[in-house]
Amino acid sequence: MSVEKTTMTDAWIRGVVEAIHSAPNQAVLYLAGGASQALGWLLSVPGASNTVLEAVVPYSRMSFIQLLGKIPSQHCSQQTAEELALLAYNRGLKLSSPGYPVVGVGFTGSLASSRPKFGDHRFHLSTRTSDRLSVSTVTLSKGLRTREQEDTVSSRLLLKAIANACKVQAASVSHLTESDMSDEHETHFSEDQELEQLIDGKICFKVYPFSSETCTPTAERKIILSGSFNPLHDGHVKLLEVATSFCGNGYPCFEISAVNADKPPLSVSQIKDRIKQFEKAGKTVIISNQPYFYKKAELFPGSAFVIGADTVARLINVWILKLL
Repeated sequence: MSVEKTTMTDAWIRGVVEAIHSAPNQAVLYLAGGASQALGWLLSVPGASNTVLEAVVPYSRMSFIQLLGKIPSQHCSQQTAEELALLAYNRGLKLSSPGYPVVGVGFTGSLASSRPKFGDHRFHLSTRTSDRLSVSTVTLSKGLRTREQEDTVSSRLLLKAIANACKVQAASVSHLTESDMSDEHETHFSEDQELEQLIDGKICFKVYPFSSETCTPTAERKIILSGSFNPLHDGHVKLLEVATSFCGNGYPCFEISAVNADKPPLSVSQIKDRIKQFEKAGKTVIISNQPYFYKKAELFPGSAFVIGADTVARLINVWILKLL
C-alpha cells in the first residue's frame, strides 16, 4: 500500500471514529476471532469514554461459551454474531446513562491462522439497537491476504457498521475485492415489536426519556420509583421528587415491570397506555421485565430505589415469613 493511500485510510478511520464519539450512542462490543484493530481505533481517539461502555474479547473456547451462556452449534456463524450483539445490547442497557441510545456489537470470525484452514476465511458482524438489527456476512478470497490484512478488512467494516448503527455518515470506502463475497441485511422493529421482545425476555428493558432534565454520560446513578402506576398521580411524582432531593446527584426514573409475579404480563396496549401518562407529565419511565426487587437491582446497578409504605410493609412481611 502506498504512503498516500495509507494516509487517506488513516484519515478515514480517524474521521469515522471522531464522528462516532460525537454521537450520543453508548456501546458494548463482544468480538471473537477478528476485528481487533477496530477496538484499538475506537480507544485511541479522544472521546472513547463517551462511546465505549465495555469491550470483551472472548478468545478461548471456554470464555466464549461462558459469555454466550451455551455451547453454540457453530462458533463462527450469523446466528452467533446476532446472539452476541443482543447480549451486548442488553449489557449496554444496564451500563448506559438514562436516555442515551445503546448499540450492541457482535463479531465472530474465522480468519487466516498459523495453520491452513479447510473452510472459508469469513466473518459475521452484527449491531443491535432498540429498533434495528443489522447483520453482515463476508467471505474473503482465500490466500489473498495475510492474517493482519484480513483483520484490517474486518476492522474497517466493523467500524463502518458501528457508524451506521450510530446514524453517523461514513464515506463509502471499498475494503473488498471483486473476488470477495458480502451479504448484508437489516431488520427494523416497531415499538410494538420492541415491547413484545421485552415481554418475551429477549431485551431486559426499554427507556422512554420524556423528562426535560439532562443526564451526562458520567451520571450513572438512577433514582427509581417502581410501581404499576395505574394511574400515575401527583403522590407518585412528589415522592420521587423528594427522594431525588435527598439522594443528591442522580437521574429520577419511574419503572414499570411488564411481567408480574402473580398475574399475567401486561399487554402491549396496556403498556403503551401507561407510557402515555409519563409522556404527558414529562417524566422518564423505564419498562422492564423483572417484577422482583433483587432482579431490578441487577438491571440497574448502583441505583437507589424509592419505595412507598405499602411496599415496605409487604417486603417486611415476606422477610418475616422466610425467617419463621
